[in-house]
Amino acid sequence: MSTVVEINNVFKNFGAVKAVDGVSLVIEKGQFFSLLGPSGCGKTTLLRLIAGFEQPTSGELFIDSLLMEGVEPNLRPTNMVFQNYAIFPHINVKKNIEFGMRKEKLSKQDLDNRVEEVLSLVKLEGYEERFSNQLSGGQRQRIALARALIKRPKVLLLDEPLGALDKKLRDEMQIELRNLQKAVGITFVFVTHDQGESISMSDRVAVMNEGQIQQISDPHDLYYNPQNIFVSDFIGTTNFLSSSTGNSSGENINVKIESIGEFNIKNKLNISENNNNTVCSIRPEAIQLSATPIEKGDIILEGIIENSSYYGELTSFYVKVVGSDKPLIVSSQRFDNNSFQGNKCYLSINFEDINLLKKE
Repeated sequence: MSTVVEINNVFKNFGAVKAVDGVSLVIEKGQFFSLLGPSGCGKTTLLRLIAGFEQPTSGELFIDSLLMEGVEPNLRPTNMVFQNYAIFPHINVKKNIEFGMRKEKLSKQDLDNRVEEVLSLVKLEGYEERFSNQLSGGQRQRIALARALIKRPKVLLLDEPLGALDKKLRDEMQIELRNLQKAVGITFVFVTHDQGESISMSDRVAVMNEGQIQQISDPHDLYYNPQNIFVSDFIGTTNFLSSSTGNSSGENINVKIESIGEFNIKNKLNISENNNNTVCSIRPEAIQLSATPIEKGDIILEGIIENSSYYGELTSFYVKVVGSDKPLIVSSQRFDNNSFQGNKCYLSINFEDINLLKKE
């Protein structure tokens, strides 16, 4: 793949606030790339820097190998879809979609063909004469996409475009948006604070916090191989267990985990020996739960189920383990949670599912 967006050590200050604090990243052509993080982390500011609505305090930003310093938004090979869609209520769908094409020297027929093409892409053929108050939230979102796509940008920027939709429609639009990106082959840069949204749609995800990139990875690696406590905690649910390290042996390191024991596990992040400032992260679904003794597993524990939460597709059990000050969260597809209430249970954990991290 070739690079379409390159950001080198970019800062953006608003007074004393560093909204973007030394960010460097590369986005490849044709990728679905997400900027993920909590509110105020700098992800929307970074998107606006790419769009040209903000200028960096320092650093360089290239799009399609061209330096964007001083290049106005309308002269960049980008287009943006805003969270509120910004559809004009006083003109119909066709004129809304055509709006950004006013300065393009296209014949009426060519313009009509472009409108038909993008309406077909977003599956809203025949909606040309409708007004925004005649459209549902999902339809308005698609019209905003069509208006951006008609200009055939090299990079489409999306600022939390699904945030105003209800959960069911948002889930449906995630699939449609991903299919649309594959169909048009345009690079998408997608801003969201929703972890599930970014993981389900993206080729790569950049997790941001306090203006800085914490990790850039594909969704699978981000979830199973977090680089620090913030990423591990922000992406999904996890159990953090205080630990300390001993001596290394090849790729492994001796780790003592409070309330569980002492083991040799893989040292993925090359954490130093004899370090008392570490934690181990274990995903709830990586822990096997049983009402009867378990024979297989690197770590076998006994516990008491203190509580449970039923979510339909799975149940989260809160298991008290001897010596632990807080329960382990264990996810299971079992739904008979009442049969476990207050009863002894057995847990199994494999070493490969334990991530050793430094405390921050």
